[in-house]
Amino acid sequence: MSKERRRKADPARSLALLWRTREPASRGAGPGLSVDRIVRTAVEIADAEGIDALTMRRVSEALGVGTMSVYTYVPGKAELLDVMVDAVLGDLPRPADVPGGWRGRLERIARDNLALYRAHPWLLRAETTRPVLGPNVLAKYDYELHAVADIGLDDVEMDAVLTLVLGHAKSAARAALDVVELERETGMTDDQWWQTHGPWLEKFMTSGSYPLAARVGTAAGLAHGAAYGPDHAFEFGLQRVLDGISAVVAERTGDA
Repeated sequence: MSKERRRKADPARSLALLWRTREPASRGAGPGLSVDRIVRTAVEIADAEGIDALTMRRVSEALGVGTMSVYTYVPGKAELLDVMVDAVLGDLPRPADVPGGWRGRLERIARDNLALYRAHPWLLRAETTRPVLGPNVLAKYDYELHAVADIGLDDVEMDAVLTLVLGHAKSAARAALDVVELERETGMTDDQWWQTHGPWLEKFMTSGSYPLAARVGTAAGLAHGAAYGPDHAFEFGLQRVLDGISAVVAERTGDA
C-alpha cells in the first residue's frame, strides 16, 4: 500500500487536500459530504477491516453515496491515504508538562506513538520515508522537537534523535502486530505454540550441543511465556536507546 501511495499520489492534489485549500462544491455530491467526513469514514474502515479492504467504493458504500461523489472531494486512494495519515497523527496527545526532563519527554513520545500504531495498525504500511506534509504532521514534528531543544544537540542531531526514538516505537509496533497476525492466521496463541514446541525444543536442547542457547532460550521463554515478548522488547530497547542519547548529550555538554 505504501508503494501505491509513492507511485500514484499527486503532490499538488494531496497538499490541496491536506491544507484544505480547495473544498469542492457539495452540489450533487450527497448531503453533508466533506473531506473530513470521508477521511473519518476511511479511517474507521482501515481500523476495523485493514488497509487492504480500503477502496473508494468501500468508502462510498459506508457513506451511502455514489463512488463518483467521493471522487468529487478526494481524487484517489493514494491522496486519501495521505490525508488519513495526517488526520490520525493529529490525535496524538501533546502535553505541555512531562516530568523527567528530556528523557521523560522522549519516553512519553515513544509510548504515545506506539499506542497510535496499535490503535491504527494500517499506519505501519501507509507511512513512508517521505513524510506527508500536512498540518498535523508538521505540528507533531514541531512538538516532538521541543522534547530535545536546548539540551546541547545541534539541529541535525535533534532530528536524528527523534528518528531513532520514533523508529524504535514503529519497529516495536510492527513486531507486536506480527504476533497478533500470526495468532489470527494460525489459530494458535503464543502460549499454545510454546506448549506444542516446548517438548521438542527441550529434547534438542538437552542433547548438550547448545548449552548456552538452551539456558538463555529457556529463561527467556519462561519469562515471556512465548518465543518473543513484544512489551519487554519495547521497554528494554527504549531504555537502551535513551541511554545512548544520554551519552551523546553528556558528550556535547561535558556533563558526565
